[in-house]
Amino acid sequence: MLAASSERPSSAVIGRDFLASIVVFLVALPLCMGIAIASGAPPALGLITGIVGGLVVGSLAGSPLQVSGPAAGMAVLVYQLVQEHGLIMLGVVGLIAGALQLLAGVFKLGQWFRAISPSVIHGMLAGIGVLIFASQLHVMLDDAPRANGLLNIAAIPEAIMKVFPVDGSVHHLAAMAGIVTIATIVLWNQFKPKSLALIPGPLLGVIVGTAFAIAFALPITLVMLPETLASGLNIPTAEAFAGITNPDILTLGLVFAFVASAETLLCATAVDKMHIGARTDYDKELRAQGIGNMICGGLGALPMTGVIVRSAANVEAGATTRLSAIMHGGWLLLAVVAFPFVLNEIPTSVLAAILVYTGYKLVNVAQIRKIAEFGKQELAIYFATLIGVVAIDLLTGVILGFALATAKLVYTFSHLQIQREHDETTNRVDLWMTGSATFFSIPQLGQALESSPFGSEVHIHVEKLDYIDHACLEMLSSWEKLHQSTGGSLVVEWSELVERYGRRSDEKTEIPGLMVRPAA
Repeated sequence: MLAASSERPSSAVIGRDFLASIVVFLVALPLCMGIAIASGAPPALGLITGIVGGLVVGSLAGSPLQVSGPAAGMAVLVYQLVQEHGLIMLGVVGLIAGALQLLAGVFKLGQWFRAISPSVIHGMLAGIGVLIFASQLHVMLDDAPRANGLLNIAAIPEAIMKVFPVDGSVHHLAAMAGIVTIATIVLWNQFKPKSLALIPGPLLGVIVGTAFAIAFALPITLVMLPETLASGLNIPTAEAFAGITNPDILTLGLVFAFVASAETLLCATAVDKMHIGARTDYDKELRAQGIGNMICGGLGALPMTGVIVRSAANVEAGATTRLSAIMHGGWLLLAVVAFPFVLNEIPTSVLAAILVYTGYKLVNVAQIRKIAEFGKQELAIYFATLIGVVAIDLLTGVILGFALATAKLVYTFSHLQIQREHDETTNRVDLWMTGSATFFSIPQLGQALESSPFGSEVHIHVEKLDYIDHACLEMLSSWEKLHQSTGGSLVVEWSELVERYGRRSDEKTEIPGLMVRPAA
């Protein structure tokens, strides 16, 4: 893979980027419309976001090979916003989120968005996957999704029963088109020939599912695009802007900014691992995303993030510069302007089927196994985040996961294990300390020391001690004087203790309350 360069690209580079842009366009086209439908918005608003993500953000991005557009991870938030506050408020929230992202990039906060536990991020994505799967399963049957995630999940048995024809409904016909779409994607991903590997499964699924519906003249709901792109805009009104003082709207803007930024930078990190070109400038990427989301907000379109499916397709297709992302936005614009009549033949059940498959893939079982390798605590954080997102809402789920991850961190850096052995014959006590000795550990350490008999020789072993703070050092000093008054002694490898306190151990070092010298 050639590195992305600021120099004028060669014709060979342009050729590779041109071919990659076609592949990314074919992946993005059905997803832009499907995610919009999953968000409770018209398909045109998803396509507008894809166009802005390519033409604008692609030109400004700090991650040259990342592709931006509407993301499944934001669909749950947008749906909640549309249901509670109306579609017209989408642009206002997008403007708030974009402005916050732009400010975060200006103040160089990009790296901090990466400081989130992977268990929280993957738990969030899995929770979003469950919600998308459950809601879009109903749309795939030409049925309306329920009011929230738990109701969508509870109604899955009812949805399955609708696959069987009753009362002259068309639910089973829409389900057939959706099942054909999913089967096509799965079979293609499993058995596609290497020579045709660049043809994306979702595109083929849309083609086959649409052809199936047309061939059998299925009376099911079709995509509705406006005659012109301008007539499909959702520009916020003065009344909508007046709602900017609503605490709920401000909170949603903050949540949109946080989730979109975290997903974008997580995606950028993954893209960096796929190629050997220029690395991501996280602050520049945040600024680009902020500008893109402000433009989308001004147009009333869906919010955008960096999207891993499109970005991976871009890299795998041989892209070497940002030209491929920019050109894919041009192809989306051309498709909407020149061929809306073609897109209007696509059944909504077919697009919903793609989202059902996407939701299933977001619940990555392999990732769960990988997290389990790091211990039960990480797994608990993952499932707590997932359950919080599904059962309550996305923000609460993320906050719950973040709080548990923080609690685990505090526990890890404050946990001290003390193993005690007492040889009554020699009146010697050995204490092995493992972990971190901080002021949290003083009661535990005091109990272990005070259990030593008067006059005993107490040896403290610190080989497995990661850290000791001033409070514990002072306690050891005070206890040593007290124990010596009973005829006992304290033996400790002071040089190693000093090293864990963070001081030099190759010279005489003074610690408050102690005079410590290196071991001979």
